Amino acid sequence: MHQHPVHRSVGAVTARRLAFDTPLRFRSGATLEQYELVYETYGRLNAERSNAVLVCHALNASHHVAGYYADDPKNAGWWDNMIGPGKPLDTDRFFVIGVNNLGSCFGSTGPASIDPRTGAPHGSRFPVVTVEDWVAAQARLADALGIRRFAAVMGGSLGGMQALAWATLFPERLANAVVIAATPKLTAQNIAFNEVARRAIVTDPDFHGGDYYAHGVKPKRGLRLARMIGHITYLSDDAMMEKFGRALRADAIGFHFDIDFEVESYLKYQSEKFAEYFDANTYLLITRALDYYDPAHDFAGDLTAALAPATCRFLVASFTSDWRFSPARSREIVKALVDNRRDVSYAEIDAPHGHDAFLLDDPRYHAVVQAYFANVAREIGAGGGPIDAALPGEPIAASAGADAATSGFAA
Repeated sequence: MHQHPVHRSVGAVTARRLAFDTPLRFRSGATLEQYELVYETYGRLNAERSNAVLVCHALNASHHVAGYYADDPKNAGWWDNMIGPGKPLDTDRFFVIGVNNLGSCFGSTGPASIDPRTGAPHGSRFPVVTVEDWVAAQARLADALGIRRFAAVMGGSLGGMQALAWATLFPERLANAVVIAATPKLTAQNIAFNEVARRAIVTDPDFHGGDYYAHGVKPKRGLRLARMIGHITYLSDDAMMEKFGRALRADAIGFHFDIDFEVESYLKYQSEKFAEYFDANTYLLITRALDYYDPAHDFAGDLTAALAPATCRFLVASFTSDWRFSPARSREIVKALVDNRRDVSYAEIDAPHGHDAFLLDDPRYHAVVQAYFANVAREIGAGGGPIDAALPGEPIAASAGADAATSGFAA
């Protein structure tokens, strides 16, 4: 029996940048004439090219999913506890791909990228992007890698929405969809949280209508507030009470409006760090993509009809304390799939950590994912052994990748 080592890293990794010159038309009608995608891979592709797994990232994460950069060994991938030799998504068995989505600020073409038509950053002229647009671009990357069909497409939160979109937009191109801590569409409350965060950014005097690059400034005040709002929603009340309670920074109440409680200090620290490395226009784009995703929109709200094109098997997982994308929303996905007589496994994990639970070490959660991928691996079989496939695109320095050593990559 093959024994897999536990908690081994994939080791030092290199990101690659791949340029595309075939125009990409967005759902909005806008077009990018040319663009670049940054991606990383882990493990080895088998001879049949049947063991590839695409991992889709959430709001402020990136292509840097696992491993570390040789010149920055502390910068572990944002899902490093999930992906690697002997881990739930085992890179001894699977060839894993992490891709940075369009509109991001971690290497793929986004608002801060230079528009070749003007010689200036795209800024406010970058197209409003949707989950479907990201999936279309990811499919082109798969084509470039010579992968016609994925063993699985996997993601948590906004990444889970992308996995769900893959299942309906390209049903013949994936065998499994792993949808974790996701939702088929945002509630009004979730849209409201996103809008308050966006208002904080666009009303910052340094925003300049989204073209702040030309002014040499960043709307950091607005971005800090947006991050605070988002971060609160990613954690459960119980998790925040356990972590901070009502602990004070000093020995006594200060009777002022500066930082008094430990939780305030934590939010201030996280938001300041976030505002240093994240782009405000990217935050606007990605939260809007969250708002717009609704596969049932063109089916009069009928999710069963919307998911009917999907033919793959599904693993859907949720967390009891996740009040932002609650288990009830995952159950909606499961019901629609069952109504379509699809093969679906569902796990509702009793975890206290809120929405961020999908990023954390929970042995029950990881056991579910590991068991599911073990079945996928058995279905693939040995397949004639791995091949050393040439990866397209140019290698890029770690500095062009994400600062993934940051907590709270949710949504």
